Formats: sequence, C-alpha cells, structure tokens
Amino acid sequence: MAEKSLIANKREISTKGAINQMRKAGIVPGVYYAKGQEPIAFSVSEIALKPLIYTAETHIINLVVDDKEPVKGVVKAVQFDPVTDRVVHFDIQGVTMGESIGLQVPILIVGTAPGVKEGGLFQQYLHKLDVECLPRFIPENLEINISGLNLGDSIHVRDLSFENITIVNSEDTAVVAVETIRGGDIEEESDSEEITEPEVIGKGKSEEED
Repeated sequence: MAEKSLIANKREISTKGAINQMRKAGIVPGVYYAKGQEPIAFSVSEIALKPLIYTAETHIINLVVDDKEPVKGVVKAVQFDPVTDRVVHFDIQGVTMGESIGLQVPILIVGTAPGVKEGGLFQQYLHKLDVECLPRFIPENLEINISGLNLGDSIHVRDLSFENITIVNSEDTAVVAVETIRGGDIEEESDSEEITEPEVIGKGKSEEED
C-alpha cells in the first residue's frame, strides 16, 4: 500500500485557549502513540493533513517530528468540528511490521446492481470496515462487488472475506442492500437484521481538551 510522509512539530500540552488559537492559525494538534513508547504530542499544518483525512484510501504514514527519524503509523481516530467539519484533533497509531494492528479501511463499491435498474434503491450502511491485519497487508480500500444484487438482496459482514484480513464488525451487520420501493416508501430489511448508521470516526486521545 502507499506510504505518505507527514512533517510535524513537537508541541507541549497547553491550555484549551492556546489550542483554539493554534487551530485558528491552521494548525492541527495530534498525538502519536505506540506500544511500549511514550506518546508524542505534535502539531501539523491543516493543509498538509487534509490529503490523509479526506480520502477514500488508507495509508501508512511516515511521521517526521522535528526532523527526527520518521516513525510509521496509521490514522486511528479523528475529531471533526460539528459545524465546519474541519479536523480539530487526530491520533496516529504506531505500527510494528510484524504485529497485527486494528484500523478502519474504506469500502470501495464496484459494479452495478441489477436491482437498481429494476427500480430498487441502493443503500450503503457502512463506508468503512473495522479490520485487523499485519501492516504489510493493510489495503488502501476493500472492494465489494454489487453486480449480483437484485431487488431485496443485501450483503452482510458474514458474506465478506478478504485474504490476510480479519473483519471485526459483527457478522450480522448489513453493509449494502438494494431495497424495494413500494408506494413511495422504502421496504427495509427485517428488524431481525442489524443495520448500522453510517459510522463516525471515534474520538481520539485529545488530552488537551479534558
């Protein structure tokens, strides 16, 4: 998978007011953490960060803090401003090449569902999957082919399998479906099936906002 470099400056834990001033200046605070290491508080340019956050791909990040040797990691959690949708804080989790890591990987839908051509409505309930794998097997995205979905069909986590990757989501979680529209209403799946809302990336280790 692709690797991206991110240049950062080490920062001291500061007051909420100082952090807000930093954000107004286009600087985003972050934390790097890895097993057996002290967390590193850093800050980066919002412009440099955007390609790593607003993307449909997963990357291994080579984080360079104060011109020191780069450390490898993946974006683990991001906090967004609820009004502007700008990133206000993010975490990078360090990776060890021989140890499994848990992360979210974007879903890439491929193909066209026949059920849509028949008047059905395509619904995507998950846009990312929670997975565990070795760093060398981290994919940029996970493809799901919907070419076999007819009216009323769905794909659940239990229907998915990817080489060298373990999916952590509940196997009963619906990922995509083609729903039948009757009289202007959508005929949704049975209540017995678990359907999740589109996921929100979890809050991270925003230590300065405690």
